[in-house]
Amino acid sequence: MKGSRKVDTSPIAEHLDRPRKGAARRGVLRSGFECPAQPMISNRETPLDSFKDAQGRLIPLRAQPEFPSAKFAIREAPDEEAVPMDVLFVGGGPAGLAGAIELARLVRADSESGGTLGDLEIGILEKATSLGEHCLSGAVINPSPFRELFPDTPVSDLPFRGAVGGERVLMLTANGQRKLPTPPPMRNHGNHAASLCEVVSWLGDRAEELGVNIFTGFPAAALLLDGDAVVGVRTTPTGLDRDGNPGSGYMPATDLSARVTVLCEGCRGPLTAAWMEEIGAGSQNPQIYALGVKELWEVPKPLDEVIHTLGWPLPGDAFGGTWIYPMGEELVSIGIVVGLDYRQSGLDVHELLQRVKSHPLFRGVLEGGEMVEWGAKTIPEGGWWSIPERLSGSGLLIAGDAAGLVDVPSLKGIHYAMWSGIHAARTIFEALKAGEPTAEALSAYDGRIRNGDIGRDLFRRRNMRLAFKGGFWSGALKSVLSVATGGRVPGGRIAVDEDAAEPRTVTAGETFSPDGKYTFSKLDAVFRSGNATRDDIPSHLIAPAEVSRDLVNLYEHMCPAGVYEWGEDGMIINAPNCIDCRATDVLGPRWTPREGGSGPSYKRM
Repeated sequence: MKGSRKVDTSPIAEHLDRPRKGAARRGVLRSGFECPAQPMISNRETPLDSFKDAQGRLIPLRAQPEFPSAKFAIREAPDEEAVPMDVLFVGGGPAGLAGAIELARLVRADSESGGTLGDLEIGILEKATSLGEHCLSGAVINPSPFRELFPDTPVSDLPFRGAVGGERVLMLTANGQRKLPTPPPMRNHGNHAASLCEVVSWLGDRAEELGVNIFTGFPAAALLLDGDAVVGVRTTPTGLDRDGNPGSGYMPATDLSARVTVLCEGCRGPLTAAWMEEIGAGSQNPQIYALGVKELWEVPKPLDEVIHTLGWPLPGDAFGGTWIYPMGEELVSIGIVVGLDYRQSGLDVHELLQRVKSHPLFRGVLEGGEMVEWGAKTIPEGGWWSIPERLSGSGLLIAGDAAGLVDVPSLKGIHYAMWSGIHAARTIFEALKAGEPTAEALSAYDGRIRNGDIGRDLFRRRNMRLAFKGGFWSGALKSVLSVATGGRVPGGRIAVDEDAAEPRTVTAGETFSPDGKYTFSKLDAVFRSGNATRDDIPSHLIAPAEVSRDLVNLYEHMCPAGVYEWGEDGMIINAPNCIDCRATDVLGPRWTPREGGSGPSYKRM
């Protein structure tokens, strides 16, 4: 690992050492900020409104810009000053860190046993300024990959907040609740509540102890291709002004070469999507998504159980629910997850979370407390049928949320992400030991995912989320049958459309007035995310060429961070407000990577 050859990291080191120019001041994220690089869009709708069907329902896909795949996969060799890596993990989340740790362990064991592989330069490229600052989850974690990676570490030394004690599942009404039996997939005996930020930071320390190179503050902007082989990545430039021109703190993009690149860029990763399009790989169903919004509260009374709820405040045609998790004696995590196939254009996930805090269940937990952190994240929900038909290629593997490895019925994805990183590491190690990481050599990874524990779990519960496409009560019945029959009923694939193709009834949304104590506006919430984006950064969002007022209304309510609003001349994009949850990329304007360190600075999410 380190020391095997001189690694010229001067472009990265210089960037990390320089002071940030024009860093956004906390609490001054401006509503109505118009970025010249992304002008306001005129309201140019046709008389029949081309964004609606014959019933007058809004179809977001009809306005959504095409995915610019050529921007993210380019046929260029890494430049002469490229930072050389043997293996590069793109994304410093649980998948990338677990993979880097396992590969470093294997290389060390090979060296100690007299193996011939030699040292490897292993790198992790992460867009956040520090590891964990862009990571968010509930989270209740299955500890199995930690036992695999750290067999001699006692549970008390792992980065968890506490073992799950009791648990309840409740059906809520506006003022009441009814206890439900806990579905078998949701039972959490043996699992642990945790902060994903803290988990990732801890894993980063373990990776560095093993000699892994960690480059933070560098988003990957494009894959570098040589024919069909991936040979590295190019980062985003830094220090561009609002018009996209070099400013006083400008630093050009940096290339990193790699024999194997592992894409762990999370949900809606653009490099993953571009590579899939490049090789013509799809999936049996399109991926579908949910948006999760989370708050951390310091509270006077400790919580001693994990709580999940269904029902109110969600409408009957939306899939999702809420949670309350204990995070130690004085901290609780609360949140809501809603499928992005919801049917009302005025549905607002952030506001639903604010409303649920008026319920006696939540108010009893939060009374006398203070909200200290807020964030949001998009989650892949398609399951087995939406896993890409290929997760490997020449010089490339895909892991974690980028591959859609989330099990909605059990509300779990972190341990699958870590296990996928571990499987990626073992596949890479074997390929390098055998010679070169060809597409054939790396294809063993697909089998490890599909035929191992990850694939078995996702296949067994392959239709439980999709069953709710027909409504809550029919979905609940089908889910019971699925659990009772081990997934055999319903057994065949339930075909679905992508979320943006779902028709939305045009609704205005409910009036919401935050009180600043228990409920908060979107701009107040973004402040509590620690958003560190420069005010004068270029827009990273690709908007439709034409919009209508109804379409912008959808975007306004869909975005939890207040990025979109309607002005006198059309849509205004408040790009610096974005916290990179990527919900916009599912239903509206396309998200693209921007300057490193932009977005949230989560600490305990």
